[in-house]
Amino acid sequence: MLELHDLGFAYTPGQWVFRGVTLTVARGSATAVLGPNGRGKTTLIRCAAGLLGPTEGTVVRTATPGFVAQARGSTFAYRVRDMVLMGRARQVGRFSVPGRLDRAAAEDAVERVGIAHLATRAYPTLSGGEQQLVLIARALASGSPLLVLDEPAAALDLHNQSRVLSLLRDLVGDGMALLLTTHHPDHALFLADDVVLMHAPDDVRSGPAARMLSDEQLSALYAVPVHSVVYAEGGEQRRGLVTGYASSPPAPRLSPEPLPARTAPRRR
Repeated sequence: MLELHDLGFAYTPGQWVFRGVTLTVARGSATAVLGPNGRGKTTLIRCAAGLLGPTEGTVVRTATPGFVAQARGSTFAYRVRDMVLMGRARQVGRFSVPGRLDRAAAEDAVERVGIAHLATRAYPTLSGGEQQLVLIARALASGSPLLVLDEPAAALDLHNQSRVLSLLRDLVGDGMALLLTTHHPDHALFLADDVVLMHAPDDVRSGPAARMLSDEQLSALYAVPVHSVVYAEGGEQRRGLVTGYASSPPAPRLSPEPLPARTAPRRR
């Protein structure tokens, strides 16, 4: 479905964002990309989706992916239903208009993501989380069996994070292939079959999620203690992750500047 072979990218010659990335995203599987800010996660998946050309290496895709960027608002007041319908652009063609099948695909995507109640709202009036759901629906409307998502749960509250993650896991169960970035290792633990850890430009590690999402690997990746906890849910034992924020190196404290003396209000 999607293969990256010795992929490397540099915005400036010799200053690599990453190098030597090799991975395969098979049909019916999810691969999550994790790493600190600025390590090239978004650049990597944009290369995978064909939105950026790699500096070296090759990308092999058996389908044009549906791409879900992070919601950043829009200056155009398109209705939600029309935003999702835009996902059918490749099927409609340059000089045609959406037909019955295109509109049906868009409506199905709106229903599946659970945003039918927003269908007539203008996209810029939505919250960041609602906009993210619209972008996921638009990618689903494309009908592609391969989705590439940049922080799909960004700006979502806990309930909507659960909705999106459950939806993505259902899509994998239906045979879709997913490549996504996330800042939440527990999301990767819930969803991913394989994981990519971007430690440094020349240190990108990948492998099965069970091995890559260990306490040791994640603690080294984020430079904070990460601990596993086991809990019961639905009669099953599940593993979760807890971050030791209090054990992180403290940020330097700045001496507060003295506040100006308050004067009593003048009586008239």
